[in-house]
Amino acid sequence: MARPTLKAVLLSPQRTLGDKPLLIVGPSLGTSSVVWAQAGSLLANDVDVVAWDLPGHGVSPAATEPFSVAELADAVVELVDSIAPGERFHYAGVSLGGATGLQLGIKHGDRLKSLSVQCSGAKLGTPEAWQERAETVRTQGTPVMIQGSAGRWFAPGFMDREPELSSRLLHSLRDTDRFSYAFCCGALAGFDVRAELGSITVPTQAVAGAEDSVAPPSFAQEVAAGITAGGGTASAVTLEGVAHLAPAEAPAHVAELLRTLITWSETRGAAK
Repeated sequence: MARPTLKAVLLSPQRTLGDKPLLIVGPSLGTSSVVWAQAGSLLANDVDVVAWDLPGHGVSPAATEPFSVAELADAVVELVDSIAPGERFHYAGVSLGGATGLQLGIKHGDRLKSLSVQCSGAKLGTPEAWQERAETVRTQGTPVMIQGSAGRWFAPGFMDREPELSSRLLHSLRDTDRFSYAFCCGALAGFDVRAELGSITVPTQAVAGAEDSVAPPSFAQEVAAGITAGGGTASAVTLEGVAHLAPAEAPAHVAELLRTLITWSETRGAAK
């Protein structure tokens, strides 16, 4: 396994980094920084928002060999160090991006100021299902996933209300490198940090969509309970009318949750 290379997309205005809190945001499998564009713009006056794309998605180069979710977390830290060396940062991720966030909390907690895990969990799906999906996409390409993903990603009615955004997200999936997508499936097949949640000490918010069939609200509750059982600070929130892509489906609500978490964490840090 090798650490993949990730590329960043700035979602806030170009300015000197360091004057405002730094928020790194991570995507879900098959999407790109587009999933965070609206929520990021709502936070852009108060926070420097930097998105990253998964290998072979968006602007990130394709992966050539397998990697783990822990190695994605290492790659996120490497990316941050390339733009703000040694800086501590706030992190929010959706689905696979959220799983990466949990690994950041477990392995790189000293670098985090706060963590928002959205539409995700400490274990997602089964290894068998992920391996089966990886094989399907390797042989047939990512377009084969579009219909199923549309059904999982968006709550009923969203595609009618937001045709342009949902189309852009589904185009991200279509344009994703099939082998990189398969490697991401392999990473999720091997991902299970349920026993390690208690080691996360950074203030954490677990956000779920009430309509999410992939990572239902019970997953967010499990994350929060696992962290608090270890003595950490965590809460679980369920958003009504939201399925699997909370930042895209409810950008204003997600931005407000993040603003509250970041403000509280910054104040807490300054008081220490």
